Amino acid sequence: MKFFSRKWVKPEDLNAYNTLFGGRLLAWIDEEAAIYSKCQLESKSVVTKYISEINFVSSAIHGDVVEIGLETISFGTTSISMRCVARNKMTKEEIIRIDKIVFVLLGEDGKPAPHGKTMADIKGIKE
Repeated sequence: MKFFSRKWVKPEDLNAYNTLFGGRLLAWIDEEAAIYSKCQLESKSVVTKYISEINFVSSAIHGDVVEIGLETISFGTTSISMRCVARNKMTKEEIIRIDKIVFVLLGEDGKPAPHGKTMADIKGIKE
């Protein structure tokens, strides 16, 4: 798994218990997964289709740096599936694990469109 981005936990990212609000972390993950999908499918027309069970393992607090890692697990005809881990950059402690996130490529008509990518296309992944 490659870790592509980092987020600094700031006061506005905290919940009532002064830990990282789960919704904020999910928004960061969805954005990072969208960017990853766009790069892999070489298109700006991708949308979130599915996010599997989300496993919150630990939390983060103000001042922590969270890094988000993604890894392609498969390609469908119109989709890309990946797994995700977000962890504390300093301690490497896992904060959240998502086993499957699916993005779909849309054609000009707004409907799923074939992308022609395979796992062989990501062996030399560009970062």
